[in-house]
Amino acid sequence: MRRLIIATAAGIAILASASATAQLAKDEEGVKVRRPSLIRNLVSAAKLEKAALQQYEQLRGQAVSRNALLAADDPQTKRVQRIADDLLPHTRKWHPRAKDWQWQVIVVKTPTINALCMPGGKIAVFTGILDGLKLTDDEAAMVLGHEMAHALREHARARTAKVTLTNAGALAVGLLIGGNMGELARQGGGLLSLKFNRDDERDADLIGMELAARAGYNPEAGITLWEKMSKAVRGTPPPWLSTHPSGEDRIARMKQNMKYVLPLYERARANKPPAPN
Repeated sequence: MRRLIIATAAGIAILASASATAQLAKDEEGVKVRRPSLIRNLVSAAKLEKAALQQYEQLRGQAVSRNALLAADDPQTKRVQRIADDLLPHTRKWHPRAKDWQWQVIVVKTPTINALCMPGGKIAVFTGILDGLKLTDDEAAMVLGHEMAHALREHARARTAKVTLTNAGALAVGLLIGGNMGELARQGGGLLSLKFNRDDERDADLIGMELAARAGYNPEAGITLWEKMSKAVRGTPPPWLSTHPSGEDRIARMKQNMKYVLPLYERARANKPPAPN
């Protein structure tokens, strides 16, 4: 009986994933991406967001203890916050609850070339990516849009569900019916270092490009961003890049989809006030 239950849970998840992959988003203005994986429904969004908040506060606390958290009135923090605020009104298309999230932004002084957005809209940007790549506002918007897209598409929720299903099939049935969430708490401990797959990254690239364009940032900056990134990590790529598409793949895909976002950018730019000095 236990084997039958595990197989049933696995079958449900596999069928849901196949269905999600086969369907495309509604034909409307903007980029075209897959629907979010239905496997994510095996995990409670609210509980995962709670775990994400706890880990985000731990990250903030560690930064404070190392005197690495930039103050809210630091020029770098103000710049990142301003760009994030520009993108936020355009997140609702991609997640119905995004308007209710308590979005937060911190900037951490570290040479690490990275940024992240955890479930529930908790954003951290490392100065290594801002200073090391000398990001323009347009390029920074592409970084923020990409990271926001991971949260909006609940990639962490889907990845947690897949890991849970793989490692504990019987528990997956419990998650499906709202049972014990102890394993989720253990899986949640890795949200800060969670690796997404290549399809997740490709979707985040395109959605991030659209978010930036709708906010009046040039989506072509995605190309220069990945040119800079490829040059910066040449020879010693960080571990998180191992699950990402190559820079060439990303640039080619962005160029293919530019026709969907350039009109959005031109429209937004016509109505956007100039950025402060």
